[in-house]
Amino acid sequence: MRAAMTVLKEQFKYFYLVRRLSVYELKSNASANYLGMAWEVIQPAIQIAIYWFVFGFGLRGKAPIAGVDFFHWMLAGIVVWFMISQGILKGTKSIFSKIKILSKMNFPMSVIPNYMVFAQFYPHLLLLGIVIIVMQFLGYTVNIYYLQLPIYMFGALAALFSITLITSTLATIVQDVQKLIQSVMRMLLYLSPILWPPQILGDKFPMIVTIMKLNPFYYIIEGYRRAILGQGWYFIDNWQYSLYFWSLVIVLFIIGAALHVKFRRHFVDFI
Repeated sequence: MRAAMTVLKEQFKYFYLVRRLSVYELKSNASANYLGMAWEVIQPAIQIAIYWFVFGFGLRGKAPIAGVDFFHWMLAGIVVWFMISQGILKGTKSIFSKIKILSKMNFPMSVIPNYMVFAQFYPHLLLLGIVIIVMQFLGYTVNIYYLQLPIYMFGALAALFSITLITSTLATIVQDVQKLIQSVMRMLLYLSPILWPPQILGDKFPMIVTIMKLNPFYYIIEGYRRAILGQGWYFIDNWQYSLYFWSLVIVLFIIGAALHVKFRRHFVDFI
């Protein structure tokens, strides 16, 4: 618990640095491409189009999900997935890839995975804004349920930071962890309620749906979807699940902080 308090205090104390470094990281990545920041929209748009064609037209034959067109249903959930995916992948290799440069600077290393995760938040806001505009033309106007989106945004950032505290530490000690996380993220895309509704398994395989809900990002994705489609207050209607999500995030943060504080003095030795 002491390690968790230490890391938490570091994030508050150096939050201004997290914001500055995250913006720098974003600009640095954009400057390497001719189209710059446009790729933050183009790349997700291409993936969404492919998933829509394969799962919407090919496998489902344009069948709606709970009365909602597949494209609308998928778009409302997948919008947060890009931040989740990139946040974990880049956060996992953050310490290993940045430590040689940043070890000479005077700030705690726990800031590194945080600012790498936070750097994915800005493109997410841009993509979310575009999705909200598109949804207006599809018949899903801005509604009062949008007020719950900040809860899921904060939850996603908290979960990502807690997880990457663990994975970035392990990936610095054992580099194979980076490859493992890449494979896990590919699998997680299909085990989350993004491209198909797990509810179709509810009657025959209820245990599988319960196991899938152990994934904390299941909660975030469904929360986004309910808010954008105007289908209710997800965090209230599923208060037990909300309690599980935040309890899991706290546990992951405590574990991640303990690992990080224990090994961060030796990170340079592992590289």
